[in-house]
Amino acid sequence: MSASAPPGRRPMGLFSRIIDSDIFYSFRTSPVAVVAASIALILILAAVFAPWIAPYNPFDPRTLNLMDGYTAPMETSFAGNYFLLGADHQGRDVFSTILYGSRVSLLVGLSATLFAMTLGVSLGLIAGYRGGFTDAIIMRICDIQLTFPAILIALLIFGVARGLIPPSQQESTALYVLILAIGLSNWAQFARTVRGATMVERQKDYVAAARIMGVHPLFILVRHILPNVTGPVLVIATIGLALAIIEEATLSFLGVGVPPTQPSLGTLIRIGQQFLFSGEWWILFFPALTLVLLALSVNLLGDWLRDALNPRLRK
Repeated sequence: MSASAPPGRRPMGLFSRIIDSDIFYSFRTSPVAVVAASIALILILAAVFAPWIAPYNPFDPRTLNLMDGYTAPMETSFAGNYFLLGADHQGRDVFSTILYGSRVSLLVGLSATLFAMTLGVSLGLIAGYRGGFTDAIIMRICDIQLTFPAILIALLIFGVARGLIPPSQQESTALYVLILAIGLSNWAQFARTVRGATMVERQKDYVAAARIMGVHPLFILVRHILPNVTGPVLVIATIGLALAIIEEATLSFLGVGVPPTQPSLGTLIRIGQQFLFSGEWWILFFPALTLVLLALSVNLLGDWLRDALNPRLRK
């Protein structure tokens, strides 16, 4: 007769290992991480489900009424519509514009971070493993790029890309150009970090054993070295996501981001600052507050993840 697990004590596999891990224990014992994760999760879910949560479609001209313009928060407009966070100069519901604008900001931030991480990790692995001339070339490019602010590099790449695209296609490709510009301006940090970790890992016995066995270098990089350098990459990616969201907002605020038909939080802030001194403060305040909460919560999660993955910083 085989032994069976006691009632109510079934093994839970991967979920059980996550619950019992040191990372999850560090997370649930850190009030800052819990609050930051809750805020980030709420904002992300609100953006994802914006079409079902938003009371209005702020970018459908058929639903706009100029009589709703400049309605203060929690007041009813002249047309009889109620707006929780007020309405802007075109009669658009500010709450709805924030939900839809957050979708664009998160899409650009996530896509740009994934692109920068893929490019930076790949070049960092190659530079750290090959060394020599290849390492020198990649690192000198990183050094040159890191001497300039990321926003200036993004502006340069955005301007060059827009100059190469025909005017008839610029609006339809603006989102992809923005992702490309932000991604190319942030890959160097991933490359430098992964390069240093790879140089340490390639000196270890398991890499030497793989070389002796004739394993292809690409397989060694992907199968053996990459899993051992993912910790720092995750930390940089989390913090880089917050920076990418802010960078996108800065570019949109400067008028070189997404088109007005796809406004992000930066575009909403640029529109709102025009009415700040005329008394319609809510048009600027609520999109700016959303951007601050989103970037701050993601940044705090990155700080917690850095401490949780570093054994020297554990208490």
